[in-house]
Amino acid sequence: MPRPVLVVIMLTLVFGMIFGIHYYFWARLVRDTALPAVWRSLATAALLCLAVSMPVFFVLVRVAWSPARLLAWPAFLWMGMMFFLLLLVFGSDLVRGAVVAFHALRGEPLDPERRLALQRLLGAAVASAAALVGGLAVRGALRPVALRELAIDLPRLPESLAGTTIVQMSDLHIGPTLGREFIAELVRRSNALAPDVVVITGDLADGPVRDLREAAAPLGDLKARHGVYFVTGNHEYYSGADAWIAELGRLGVRVLRNERVPIGDGVDSFDLAGIDDYNARGQAPGHGPDLPRALAGRDPLRALVLLAHQPRAIHEAERLGVGLQLSGHTHGGQMWPWNYMVRLQQPYIAGLVRHGEAQLYVSPGTGYWGPPMRLGTVAEITRITLSRAA
Repeated sequence: MPRPVLVVIMLTLVFGMIFGIHYYFWARLVRDTALPAVWRSLATAALLCLAVSMPVFFVLVRVAWSPARLLAWPAFLWMGMMFFLLLLVFGSDLVRGAVVAFHALRGEPLDPERRLALQRLLGAAVASAAALVGGLAVRGALRPVALRELAIDLPRLPESLAGTTIVQMSDLHIGPTLGREFIAELVRRSNALAPDVVVITGDLADGPVRDLREAAAPLGDLKARHGVYFVTGNHEYYSGADAWIAELGRLGVRVLRNERVPIGDGVDSFDLAGIDDYNARGQAPGHGPDLPRALAGRDPLRALVLLAHQPRAIHEAERLGVGLQLSGHTHGGQMWPWNYMVRLQQPYIAGLVRHGEAQLYVSPGTGYWGPPMRLGTVAEITRITLSRAA
């Protein structure tokens, strides 16, 4: 099936789902609560505008970046609120069903007046809870990015390199709501840590280079003794991967595409490898993960750190002798309880884990995607200090 046809089908399904969800909100919170005529009209108009805001934004961002930025904050905020509201409205349906069933079993079915009172009570509770949870989530996303310190034993690390520091950033998602000031502050904080290596494990930008070049420009000021490295994430392939690779090269950031480099000098060094995103194959000509190629001819007695955007690369990495894999992609779930859905796709969500003979650190991300919200997760810059494993 031609790609344009697939895109049309996907957009139709997505937009149909969005309008279906908003009809569900209208039915439960407007129709079933029997609001007075004026409030009913206002609530209906508001839900219609909110339903339209996301499709309009996603179309506009492709054709007119500057106007789209004006709509980004309300559209993305509502996207997050819609997620929480959907869970709460569905939960209220379960409560209502349980109450109705309880009274029916007792032989005392609810009359229409009591049903209306129950629906209004549940509607008020749902709206209040959604506002509270949404506010907490926005606060979680807009607080300063945390610094996480980790000490990791790396098998076969030369004794002379014990204490080597790696600053990891991941999932910055430069775009309509995260711009130049955000990136400049991250660069300032990274440089203040005086790292030996800086790595960015994918999903740098949500938009083409022509629109986000100025926002990404501060990355050219990143400093590290042994260099700054990047691997592609899935969002690079939505935003023009080859153009972003070229732009990062211009900024002095080395993009590792199924290749490795030595960190250190001579025998006092270890291998740093990087692969294309797990789903890159078919997204751009010549792209796709190829870890065997990255490791071809490598001395297996050398310590090895792998940069791979998605945690699920760990299965192959462990088989091929990787000592430590650094990943991102998951955002730690970003907004609870979305982490349970992410777990269906990825073996690990966040933190340091051991997978067989390998270790994996999954960053919860430094920015956020879409809604400026985090609930149950914290954005971070990670400083990893390597030590020599016994």
